[in-house]
Amino acid sequence: KVDTVLMRIVDMMLAFPGIVLAIAIAGMLGGNIVNAILALAAVSWTKYARLGRSLTLKLRQRDFIAAAVTSGSRPIHILWRHILPNILPTIVVTAAMDIGTMIMELAGLSFLGFGAQPPMPEWGLMLNEGRQHIQTAPWLMLYPGAAILIVVTIFNLWGDSLRDIMDPQRSN
Repeated sequence: KVDTVLMRIVDMMLAFPGIVLAIAIAGMLGGNIVNAILALAAVSWTKYARLGRSLTLKLRQRDFIAAAVTSGSRPIHILWRHILPNILPTIVVTAAMDIGTMIMELAGLSFLGFGAQPPMPEWGLMLNEGRQHIQTAPWLMLYPGAAILIVVTIFNLWGDSLRDIMDPQRSN
């Protein structure tokens, strides 16, 4: 019953575009960096809930889980000893791949005024402030934009490398 209720909540949250829902949440909470991070966390947990649930349901059908149940292991022991170590690498790789997305979404919220506020240094806020001087000083937008591009690319490449390392079917 908990699974059904939780998945219906996830379905409702996934019905809305994530960034729009994050803007709404950040707008209700007020514009600062902590509220923007909370808004992004409130929107992005659904992906991990769905992923964890699907991996758990897939593992539940495996023979080693049936053997653990037959041997009398308690459900909490099966969860911590057998299921969690098998789903954790996939969730970690997914989280690593999402770091770049989170950086861009946080910069977007700050650009729109729902994230960092002056004088806090944040790339989205720097882009917003540089927008006013685009004709006279384009580097005010160029450097924060380039920093976002470089850091997001690095995190995406790191997540891809992490996936290659943690892939159990990896051929040598």
